[in-house]
Amino acid sequence: MFNRSSLLIVAAAVFAGLGLLAAQQWIERGPQHSAPALETVIPFATPRPIPPFELVSAAGPVTEASLRGRWTVVFIGFVSCPDICPTTLTDMAKAQRAWAALPEAQRPRLLFVSIDPERDTPELIAGYARHFHPETVAATQPDLARLETFTNSLSLVFRKVPLGDTYTMDHSSSMVVLDPEVRVAGVIRPRLPEGATPGSGAIPVIDAEAVARDLAALAGAGA
Repeated sequence: MFNRSSLLIVAAAVFAGLGLLAAQQWIERGPQHSAPALETVIPFATPRPIPPFELVSAAGPVTEASLRGRWTVVFIGFVSCPDICPTTLTDMAKAQRAWAALPEAQRPRLLFVSIDPERDTPELIAGYARHFHPETVAATQPDLARLETFTNSLSLVFRKVPLGDTYTMDHSSSMVVLDPEVRVAGVIRPRLPEGATPGSGAIPVIDAEAVARDLAALAGAGA
């Protein structure tokens, strides 16, 4: 029968062994970063890989390889968009100015993808995007099937809508967050301004300051 001293010695040995095991597991895994608290980015529990893609920009191809290594926010739209596109790009420019203080390797970026390649050339998209912020990556894909494959992989949709003798485009207003491994890691959904109701014609907006803080936190957590 064990006495009190024997039990204490056994217990100490067990806890010491557990401590060594935990330390070994921590060393094998490396230091673990806890997920930062986010204000407006809705994170996915498990980031989702997307298939290989190639977009076309005025500066050359945009692929998963060129996006790898940094956090990226993807927004789809078109140059002649009358409302949600300029509103969102104006708001995102505020976030981009806030990120300018971060080291370049850690700085999140914005990728604007035109879903109207019939009218939007890579040069036209580049000039349009630079109007809001010079560091925005602007691209499209002339092959509509390949463009749809890319946007569908992000759960973003668009469609061409006849408008008299011309047309406009309907498209998702949400933005997708890609992690440094180019996986879908979260989504940013714009909201109606306070007091506005659906059907009122109000344009959904994002909280640019919250987006800036969220992406800076994500970039910092992964550093």
